[in-house]
Amino acid sequence: MKPAESVTGLNKEALIHLLQLEAHDEGGYFRQIHQSDWTIDTPERPGGVRFGINTIYYMMTDDSPIGHFHRNQSDIVHFFHAGSPITYLTVAPDGQLSRRTLGPNPALGHEFQMTVPGGMWKASVLESGGYGLLSEAVAPGFDYRDRELASPDTLQRLFPELWLQLAPYTLLHP
Repeated sequence: MKPAESVTGLNKEALIHLLQLEAHDEGGYFRQIHQSDWTIDTPERPGGVRFGINTIYYMMTDDSPIGHFHRNQSDIVHFFHAGSPITYLTVAPDGQLSRRTLGPNPALGHEFQMTVPGGMWKASVLESGGYGLLSEAVAPGFDYRDRELASPDTLQRLFPELWLQLAPYTLLHP
């Protein structure tokens, strides 16, 4: 039995349809699942007020295997659900590059959940398999005004010593 079928028995097309996922501008597919009724005043952010928390489904697929580098102001917790492992590359403001894998098998070093603190650059990649499905919880809630897609120029300027490792996961035209 393939890893993608071991939990759900469904292929990527069926999950995209059943979960009503849409293409994401970072790569992969997503759909917002929850947005809190309560808000938080964040005066340091454009527009100020944010929802307290929101959640999404996020799926990487073999036809859209890269979630390109971006950073958010909010912390994001990622939860693995099904399919093949997804590798995350994160770069801290000080230039520390880390690789972590969300996946189904802790004996292979996979994690079931991980947090990416606000302010860190991150990218994700499905290195093999048909899909990897996860959820994300964002607090304060996600707002496009709080996200920056990385341009090649930005990452090359900020992290010249890492550029060759980061380039494959950078959108050419954010």
